Amino acid sequence: MADFSNYDDMDKYRVHKARDSVHYVPEFISPAEERQLLERVYAAPKPRWTQLAHRRLQNWGGLPHNMGMLAQPIPEWLQGPMDRIHALGVFGELRPNHVLVNEYLPGQGILPHTDGPLFSPVITTVSLGSPTLLDLYTPRSDQQEESSPPRLLGSVLLEPRSLVVIRHEAYHSLLHGIRDTTEDLISTHVFNPGGRTEGERLERATRVSLTIRNVPKVLKVKLRL
Repeated sequence: MADFSNYDDMDKYRVHKARDSVHYVPEFISPAEERQLLERVYAAPKPRWTQLAHRRLQNWGGLPHNMGMLAQPIPEWLQGPMDRIHALGVFGELRPNHVLVNEYLPGQGILPHTDGPLFSPVITTVSLGSPTLLDLYTPRSDQQEESSPPRLLGSVLLEPRSLVVIRHEAYHSLLHGIRDTTEDLISTHVFNPGGRTEGERLERATRVSLTIRNVPKVLKVKLRL
């Protein structure tokens, strides 16, 4: 696993070709932890899953809302990665209090988007099960037509067991998304190919992502489940 104790140790994980506020940590968790997390994800009761058009997900910690999040308990099996991410200091004095579990089957992705003002401006995501490319885009300018697509800046390769951190300027100024495809191509647009070679094609399997964030506005009332 990656060896560091706080955010000051993470400079070597900076994705320099992206933006200064994008970091990528390979092997953030061990294979054993990955297996345990996947087992827990799929052992969750069926009502915990929300089916969307192109993927399904689990919400843990509450449902973020403009009026504030009504806090719900987060299970013990998610506390390990949450505590390790908190120890990095990426959220400053805040603690992560929300986890979004996304399941992506081969061919499924998510449109370019920003996470918006409901969250503190930090995204931390642990990938499980399959590699994928996270594409970063610069948003269209005011002069461009609304139908114009955002411009691809490049891609971050997310290997299984890795952690990606997007914060501050990159959080606010870049869109991120995953293309609907069954395989990803390692090209010159990939910022962090690691040991992968240019031209290599990575076949996707089922990928589960744990997106761990902080919701700053939490209602005082708590639910007991």
